[in-house]
Amino acid sequence: MSLNHVRPWRNIYRRKSRQIHVGNVPIGGDAPIAVQTMTNTLTTDVAATIAQVQAAADAGADIVRVSVPDQDSSKALKEIVKESPVPIVADIHFHYKRGIEAAEAGAACLRINPGNIGSEERVREVIKAARDNNCSMRIGVNAGSLEKHLLEKYGEPCPDAMVESGLDHIKILQDNDFHEFKISVKASDVFLSAAAYQALAEATDAPLHLGITEAGGLMSGTIKSAIGLGNLLWMGIGDTIRVSLSADPVEEVKVGYDILKSLGLRHRGVNIISCPSCARQGFNVIKTVETLEQRLEHVKTPMSLSIIGCVVNGPGEALMTDVGFTGGGSGHGMVYWAGKQDHKISNDDMVDHIVELVEKRAAEIEAETEAAE
Repeated sequence: MSLNHVRPWRNIYRRKSRQIHVGNVPIGGDAPIAVQTMTNTLTTDVAATIAQVQAAADAGADIVRVSVPDQDSSKALKEIVKESPVPIVADIHFHYKRGIEAAEAGAACLRINPGNIGSEERVREVIKAARDNNCSMRIGVNAGSLEKHLLEKYGEPCPDAMVESGLDHIKILQDNDFHEFKISVKASDVFLSAAAYQALAEATDAPLHLGITEAGGLMSGTIKSAIGLGNLLWMGIGDTIRVSLSADPVEEVKVGYDILKSLGLRHRGVNIISCPSCARQGFNVIKTVETLEQRLEHVKTPMSLSIIGCVVNGPGEALMTDVGFTGGGSGHGMVYWAGKQDHKISNDDMVDHIVELVEKRAAEIEAETEAAE
């Protein structure tokens, strides 16, 4: 087995939620935390949207959301769903008929916003379409689009207002005997989001979709999402996540997995442990790690790789990883295999050699996993 195992003192005890399905992907219960993203192409550009869905799926996305702002997008959605390798969620705002059309087009889930979807009667029509087409739903509460009466009641977006909005909408679904739903209470403010999710987690057993909405660009949005989502996940809250970045959707998927990997909640691909480098480094750590990240993107097997510039922390880190390399002297470094010193190799040859070793170790882990099953 991989040395990248979870130790008892690192366990996270997840909140008990009931399980629903988005297509063939289980959400909640004891299912893995699903990673989502959203396309940013024009939905009516079917080829471009399908290409973006495929790229996200290749990066590991379990579910992809597609905006459905008009009737032409509803028509395009049918072809997108047909070609997609993962379940498609239809993002619905303002016009309830788009929700009905999306369900009929084969969407696996409808995302509706209680702040702008319309009257309860219109919501009931969307519920009927979802039920008739075996489609789940997400109640998507956003701090920026709360219902007018809640803003008047509370004076501003706040956790109580967001939770009340979500629970009111849950009641509509449950009163119509519809239970295949999850819920989110997103804000761009980390504190507001975290407080709302904590309160919601105590008020319902519905699966929770986590997100810090409009988090920002790749760097700032990643940091904000890691803080907000990371703290909630650490508390055991969350059944599916979407990292909202002003960036390529593939980057959202990568960041989502990195957040989950850092907490030991889900593993996919190579977890590279590397030092920030200093004057003691025996090789160019930063350039090497950058190259290895690109060269190892194709490896999906969960495993760990340590790349450390010198012998201060290198040997200790290598003892806990599947493959390791620690910088030494005279243009050579030590290679570790399954936590043990194995052989030396020159810095000039290290990258190609490490890629070969990682691929070999990944194949071994896959074989071990299959044998155990």
